[in-house]
Amino acid sequence: MGIVDCVFCAIAQGEEEASLVHEDETVLAFMDLQPVTPGHLLVVPRTHAVGLEDLDVRTGARVWEVAHRLGRALRRSGLRCEGVNLFLADGEAAFQEVFHVHLHVFPRFADDGFRVDAEWRVRERSELDATATAVRGGLSQIRHGVFGAGSS
Repeated sequence: MGIVDCVFCAIAQGEEEASLVHEDETVLAFMDLQPVTPGHLLVVPRTHAVGLEDLDVRTGARVWEVAHRLGRALRRSGLRCEGVNLFLADGEAAFQEVFHVHLHVFPRFADDGFRVDAEWRVRERSELDATATAVRGGLSQIRHGVFGAGSS
């Protein structure tokens, strides 16, 4: 198989089967083996990147562009699709299971069973302001080249 037994690299190299929906020189999109709903797709860069830190900005933009187009296609596909989710898990704590960047694109409809459980509550403005300051600090580090491939 591809890089360190990466199933998505193997699919990109034609070594593993996949039900392809789209392919170009940068990304490919195929059906998820364990779909949330019928029509669940994965958009995957051909080049191995474990997470967002390893993904160059141009490739990331292409992943998004293809996912956007596929989301629109799902609405026209005849599959049940009352909405669309785009979901990217970056890191084990974010529930990433295959460590090659991939963007899930899947149709949604009432009572489809998919749920995201969290502590949804309004936060105090001071907490939001402090968090915004921390994020701006991270952006400053990216602008100054502290981070890797994703900093372009």
